[in-house]
Amino acid sequence: MIGGCTTNNNVDTTKTTAIQPVAQDVSANDLVEGKAQFREANFGLAEQHFRKAVELKSDNAEAWMGLAASYDELGRFDFADRAYAQLLKVAGRKPQIVNNMGYSQLLRGNKKKARALLLEAKAGMADQTVVNANLALLDRG
Repeated sequence: MIGGCTTNNNVDTTKTTAIQPVAQDVSANDLVEGKAQFREANFGLAEQHFRKAVELKSDNAEAWMGLAASYDELGRFDFADRAYAQLLKVAGRKPQIVNNMGYSQLLRGNKKKARALLLEAKAGMADQTVVNANLALLDRG
């Protein structure tokens, strides 16, 4: 005699709604690691982590900012421009972003464009310490 599947009519099939699934930001670990690598001036490793973070969560403005800054430090301005373009789409034209874009132009030697961006950023910042430092670098160069 061959046994077959049996149906257990005593199984509770009531759906539970009391415990909701926890929403996880899968890009958070890469964002944290990207920041750590950036602080240690490991810009290649920082770029890898920030890139993975934006691949996992394309609306992560902080990761886009880190990715653009990493590309700036690596001298990959073509990629930096793309990252800044995405960042502007995600976060809008905020003074901190414009400041970084100005610094990017400073690194490239585009003084006129750098000054215009840095002055735009300065006009919108409450704490102007960073943008003033960037303007001072511009004036020295």
